[in-house]
Amino acid sequence: MIEHTSCEHFSDDAREALLDEGLRGALEHATGLFAERREKAMEEVPDWEELRERARAIKLATLDALDEHLRTFAERAERAGAQVHWARTAREGCEIVARIAERAGAKRLVKSKSMTTEEMGLNHALERRGIEPVETDLGEWIIQLAGETPSHIIVPAIHKTRRQVAELFAEKLSIEPSDDPAELTRAAREVLRRHFAEAELGVSGVNFGVVETGSILVLENEGNARMCTSLPRVHVAVMGIEKLVPRLADLEVFLRLLPRSGTGQHLTSYQSILTGPPDREGEEGPAELHIVLLDNGRSAMLGDAACRESLACIRCGACLNACPVYRQIGGHAYGSVYPGPIGIAITPQLAGIERAGELPFASSLCGACRDVCPVKIDIPSILLDLRSKASRLPAALPGAPGSLRPLERLAFRLWSWAMSGPRRYRALAFLGRLAQRLGLRPGRPGPLARQLAPPLAAWTAGRELPGLARRPFRDRWREELSGPDGGEAP
Repeated sequence: MIEHTSCEHFSDDAREALLDEGLRGALEHATGLFAERREKAMEEVPDWEELRERARAIKLATLDALDEHLRTFAERAERAGAQVHWARTAREGCEIVARIAERAGAKRLVKSKSMTTEEMGLNHALERRGIEPVETDLGEWIIQLAGETPSHIIVPAIHKTRRQVAELFAEKLSIEPSDDPAELTRAAREVLRRHFAEAELGVSGVNFGVVETGSILVLENEGNARMCTSLPRVHVAVMGIEKLVPRLADLEVFLRLLPRSGTGQHLTSYQSILTGPPDREGEEGPAELHIVLLDNGRSAMLGDAACRESLACIRCGACLNACPVYRQIGGHAYGSVYPGPIGIAITPQLAGIERAGELPFASSLCGACRDVCPVKIDIPSILLDLRSKASRLPAALPGAPGSLRPLERLAFRLWSWAMSGPRRYRALAFLGRLAQRLGLRPGRPGPLARQLAPPLAAWTAGRELPGLARRPFRDRWREELSGPDGGEAP
């Protein structure tokens, strides 16, 4: 289960976000920039589509034999000197990390960016045990200072403007107000370096685990993750069980796809492959390496044939940058650690459809997410399956879709009936054209439209139905496009 979700309030939170012009401006600028960079980086890879196919094949094949791969990975990681821990739930994962921290005597620890620890609610769990976690990724640290949660998988503070960050730093760090990025970064570096030097324990996420060698790969751009994984005496790496790839050579595929898809970079600034702690005393690195393998609902996802491919996600964030819904409301409106298209696909599976049944409907099903996904996850198909499951929920449940659901169900039944026969279809088209001439087109009110607004107004408040052509295609085909014998015209 995902800790600390509020997806039951999605409709209200989304409406509130739509009214925030500053938020929408920040989102449009940042996601547009990432999308533009991705296009340029992608054009420089002639075998881009082949890479996507290879990546998808690797991930799906790994999921097919995940139990075997997990056993082998754990054996080889332990053979290299790491200590492997298995966590069935988020709470178990938090308990494991807390016990390791207590044994290390760590009252304060440093963390690099990790969506998996956000999913677990690790920071809150540690604070309850009297242990202070310090986020060291600049974006994560900004939102920690602000008391907020990440609003993007890759760029946690994407919703904040430079002025807002400057005001936050002036308040929390007691520095002179400045919106100069270099000055703000310098102030952050001064504070965080002290934490790096004093921390007894460092926590990181894992981008990929390599079965062949028992290694873990951590990608980053700021160097803070390398500090977290090398300076403290103890390193704890938290990893979802789906993050495995079979061979070290497989990383070549994903290292070409992930940075380009996420931020438009050819390669992240730092790539750290860690295989156990140092072999000899005096070598750089922590004395202990602990790997926490988190299930937290992933096994159940694996058993769902319609939705299991969502486990192939490599957390690049490309689908968020392409999604017209996310670009308007941002991440916080979703009420989940995982926002955007991939978030509304996996949150109902991890948190329960009973709590998050409204999220799968937060999509236009335009397919932009599928088009940009580096592993070709068919998110729209997953959302359709989740919508079907959500539509069967009792209305009293907090996560059930809104009150318009029965009306929409009736509308689709009528539509299905009308589309099932040519005579019904022609009759409906005739009535539609007649209504259009009278000014009854939904979304474009005519003189009599106000009388028919409910319930059409609820559906057309944010969308507009396309107008019907004055002449049906059937008539045009018969009169203009067909040949003398009724076949295709020359």
